[in-house]
Amino acid sequence: MKQRRSSQQGVALIIVLMAFALGSILAAGMMSRQDLMIQRATSYLTQSKAQSLALGAEAFGRQILNRDMEDSQDGTQGVDHRGEQWAKAAVAFPVDAGAIEAQINDLQGKLNLNSLVGQNGDINQLSRERFERLLVALDIRSVRVETLIDWIDRDDQRTGGGGAEDGDYMAMDPPYRAADQPFTHVSELRLMQGITDEDYQALRPHVAALPTRQGTINVNFASAPVIQSLHDRISQGQAESVVSAAEEGAFESVKDFLARREFSGLGLKSDGLGVTTSFFEIAARVSVSGSVHRLVSLVQRNQQGDVVTLSRDSGRTGLITKERIQASE
Repeated sequence: MKQRRSSQQGVALIIVLMAFALGSILAAGMMSRQDLMIQRATSYLTQSKAQSLALGAEAFGRQILNRDMEDSQDGTQGVDHRGEQWAKAAVAFPVDAGAIEAQINDLQGKLNLNSLVGQNGDINQLSRERFERLLVALDIRSVRVETLIDWIDRDDQRTGGGGAEDGDYMAMDPPYRAADQPFTHVSELRLMQGITDEDYQALRPHVAALPTRQGTINVNFASAPVIQSLHDRISQGQAESVVSAAEEGAFESVKDFLARREFSGLGLKSDGLGVTTSFFEIAARVSVSGSVHRLVSLVQRNQQGDVVTLSRDSGRTGLITKERIQASE
């Protein structure tokens, strides 16, 4: 009898221990799930905060560009040049558990890819010639301007002897089609037939994908290769000399630019040249509690100084390239 009672007590003890173990496992699982939910909520809140701060940096950049217009002495759009504060440096803001960095970039010292084809589908010969010279200046031989034109135009006919249309791209692995519309981003160049990554990296700093068919270049921000694209008799040394002059002091007018001795005897015309900018890029990098959020905003400023955001991109890196100054400075 005593042996049976002892056996029953042992079984009861085992049941109690198993119940306790099961309860502990369930409790541990609940705590683990709760910790995971807390981590996810914290991560979401951190990302949301970083995104809001990045949008704040964009708004700050728009305000700077608006004020730049208002500060023009005659009340109209003034000259945009490398010597302006927004063009010279990035700005840094300290925030709780992190920092914000932002900079504004001119986009009209570049050749606009979308200027190659007009609204009516006709090829812009001035832009075509400039792109051809740009490719020569950069020693890019695998890409033809006709390929860029065919990416934009709406027909399915190859342009000249170097174009590429749907038939060429559908033969690739994986197959795809030509866009048959304006470039929405410079990175589309990676899809061009024949282009290498080396070619893309060389071309990218000197071109833009602006939402306009116009190709006016702000000569105050033009790089040496872009200067060379203006005429086939402008050497690299001459172009670099013009860029140095723009860094030392702004060209107040296209006439001042064309009067440079480097252009003597070339007969350069003012077509497609200017000293003002309407399209800018506002780049922001936000670091909060170990989380990093990046934002690049394409903005447009009209002659009244109104600045509107046209598009946003959060997938780019290496955004802040200029010397940083603290906002308090």
